Amino acid sequence: MLYKRELLKVLRERVLEKRRFIQVLAGPRQVGKTTIISQLIEENLIFARSYSVDAIAGSDISWIDTVWEGIRSEMNKNGINDGLLIIDEIQKIANWSEYVKKNWDEDTKNKVNLKLIVSGSSRLLLQQGLSESLMGRYELNYLGHWTYQEMHDVFGFSPEQFVWFGGYPGAADLIEDELRYKSYVQNAIIDASINKDVLSLTRIHKPALLNNLFELGAAYSSQILSYTKILGQLQEPGNTSTLASYTKLLDQAGLISGLDTFSSKLIKTKASSPKFQVHNTALISAGQQREYEAALADPEFWGRMVESAIGAHLLGITTKDKRFKLFYWRIGNHEVDFVLKGSDTLIGIEVKSKIAKREPTGIQKFKENFPDASTILISQDGLDYRQFLTMDVTDIIKCCH
Repeated sequence: MLYKRELLKVLRERVLEKRRFIQVLAGPRQVGKTTIISQLIEENLIFARSYSVDAIAGSDISWIDTVWEGIRSEMNKNGINDGLLIIDEIQKIANWSEYVKKNWDEDTKNKVNLKLIVSGSSRLLLQQGLSESLMGRYELNYLGHWTYQEMHDVFGFSPEQFVWFGGYPGAADLIEDELRYKSYVQNAIIDASINKDVLSLTRIHKPALLNNLFELGAAYSSQILSYTKILGQLQEPGNTSTLASYTKLLDQAGLISGLDTFSSKLIKTKASSPKFQVHNTALISAGQQREYEAALADPEFWGRMVESAIGAHLLGITTKDKRFKLFYWRIGNHEVDFVLKGSDTLIGIEVKSKIAKREPTGIQKFKENFPDASTILISQDGLDYRQFLTMDVTDIIKCCH
């Protein structure tokens, strides 16, 4: 029996309610969007037809009209009053949102009770279409990377295995053969995300720079690098504004984010050097020549992997729940690894691989600057990282009280 992720329940409820909004399912590659659609159809809750754009030419803009009219005709012929149309990878069709808007509004006007789910791997390209034509007509449902708890429950991953191999279910059965595992992540996820979701569908003037930025960002995950310093390490020429825009594209593809430093002043936040953070630690290990056992045996390197796993976990929380944002904090030589910010929540989170005999100075300075903030120390004598990886945002907030 296939594992059912939490979002399936949400989609089920929205399919069964009265026709209100287009349901948009977005998320990175290889996290189970197609699977969750299949599970929804198999429950046979409603008359449904599902199509994938993968086999359709992106220039065939009439295709949406064709499949839409097809399901309308079926419903009319068979006296069906309530239907569901699902289109997977819809962003691959040029100007898709205009055709969706036309047909959706037609059904609204004619009182045709046909509901719609569209999905895609590129959050950027989906959102471009949504903002252009469909404002006020849709709800966005984000399906993120698999958590440690999910990988443990389904595949029996240990915390250490999750830190190294990350949260891609399609690669889980390959971890005993690391060469094969790394090849899968590189080809099916990294290359596909960059070449199909970014380069082929977005105007990129320096594709080599984008690829080099990803490689560098993954290698330096959970480390702070100024864009000026990054340019000095890249062979492909560019400028800081180009790097910033490319980092945003990689973030929207579910690969790498550039965290801003936390400050009460927005201008200072936007001017900060980014702290690179992978969305999934498999993106780091796939580019490493060393293997799992060697990584475990290197305390300094393993500490950075643990910090990246904590960062990826927090990034997953904030990507899914827009009430919270993720930052880091630094003043002078004092730093806090992550800052979780909500409307009435401010939590500084420091990750230490060794025993912390006393409170880190970064945490001390953070408290001095933000007296109302809470703090969490993840270390051998503090909160164990294995436990933290099982915590949702509610658990994290409770941990501070």
